Amino acid sequence: MNSQHLKSKAISGVSSLVMRNILVQPVSFIGFTLLSIFLQANEIGIFWAVSEIIGFLGYFSDVGLAAAIIQKKGKATIDELRTIFTIQQILVILAILVALLLTPIFKSRFGSESGKILYWVLLLGFFTSSLKTIPSVILEKKLKFNLLAIVDLTEQIIFTVIAVFLAWKGFGITSWTWAVLARSVVGLIIIYYFSPWSIGLNFNFRKIKHLLSFGVYFQANSFLAMLKDRLMNIFLWGILGNTGIGLLGWAQKWSQMPLRFLMDSVMKVTFPAFSKLQDEKERLKYALERSGFLLNFSIFPLLAGMALIMPKVVEIFPQYQKWSPAIPALIFYIGNTAFASVTSPLVNAFNSVGKIKLSLRLMIMWTAASWLIIPLLSIWKGVYGASLGHFIVSTTSIVAWIVAKKEFNLNLKRIIFVPFIASAIMLLILKIIDTLGGQTSLLEIIILVFSGALIYLALSLILAKDEILWFWQSLKQWKSKS
Repeated sequence: MNSQHLKSKAISGVSSLVMRNILVQPVSFIGFTLLSIFLQANEIGIFWAVSEIIGFLGYFSDVGLAAAIIQKKGKATIDELRTIFTIQQILVILAILVALLLTPIFKSRFGSESGKILYWVLLLGFFTSSLKTIPSVILEKKLKFNLLAIVDLTEQIIFTVIAVFLAWKGFGITSWTWAVLARSVVGLIIIYYFSPWSIGLNFNFRKIKHLLSFGVYFQANSFLAMLKDRLMNIFLWGILGNTGIGLLGWAQKWSQMPLRFLMDSVMKVTFPAFSKLQDEKERLKYALERSGFLLNFSIFPLLAGMALIMPKVVEIFPQYQKWSPAIPALIFYIGNTAFASVTSPLVNAFNSVGKIKLSLRLMIMWTAASWLIIPLLSIWKGVYGASLGHFIVSTTSIVAWIVAKKEFNLNLKRIIFVPFIASAIMLLILKIIDTLGGQTSLLEIIILVFSGALIYLALSLILAKDEILWFWQSLKQWKSKS
């Protein structure tokens, strides 16, 4: 595949996933907002914690071989796909059996029989998700992100509509149960319609051996990420209880919305795209700087605006005032997300060009720091301490920035400094407008949101004109060829 064709397909993929997010994120945003109104903190906490348990199991499902197939330069053979499928299903079934045996241990935390049933349904969803891995890999390998976007969009709409409707009707935790079940079944059917493959069991060690060198390290990296994030949240569940982990989950969810909206789409495309550019150092450097800059220039102002607006939203809406204890945690998580928006694409780049051992060393550092700092602060200051601990750990990401600058010869000043300055100027102007305003009201929030958008648009044209024109021209070129 020549670089021009790759560029067109990558831009097409980004466009498809961004369009998917333009449609999905309002659904997710409205759904989470309404669920936060209809459900109590302890109910959201149970779902959050149980989901983390299932996510914990997910890291043991394919030993990194699916990612290795995507990173591989050549085409995957049917023997490789079937071997990956066989290994994955063995691991998934073993993980589910262990999880079922652990049910009595979590029983006291479930709060009711409904919590236990939700746990079991999420295990079923874990199994159906494993069946989607190979079709997803095939589509990603072909850069057919438009079809993946359709699957994700359909799943999100079904999940959100059912969960919100049942929560509104007073079903409580059971709202999650039916929503997860419907999403799992429908998503599985759709992805096999788009990407059917010849399912079969096989184990050909000779065919799979060369993938293990990447896959094992990739999964070790993922395992450490699991210890740092998901296992930590399960541990914090034991310290903070259902209500405390619900408040923490609410703060995390809100702070990460800008990442889910923008970064997930770009990283999903850039992993296979950067893999194809790994032998073209200058083009890879150029792509990393452009994508990194545009991500930060988009995410930083959203985070700055959220830090100003969310406390006001909680203040003026009575149904949302129950989340006021989570506001300090939200502010710390916003800082954590700002560091992640810079760091995650860089780690993704390390992985995509085969520098997985480098990512592993960084993850060891972050995992050790997390378990040294976060539990102690959580015991000392509860939800506030947990979020502060996450923020402190995120500041160590500067080490990854330094390494990336050395490995790829990146201009980090351009990637980070300009977006930060523009966001800081916007926030300063909004704070002045806020000070001049009267009592907090919905009208004031609307004025601040629209003012922030206009201010940042003006700053974008002043500080990032070249990058914006480049992205616009790239989109026009792709559109004219499609």
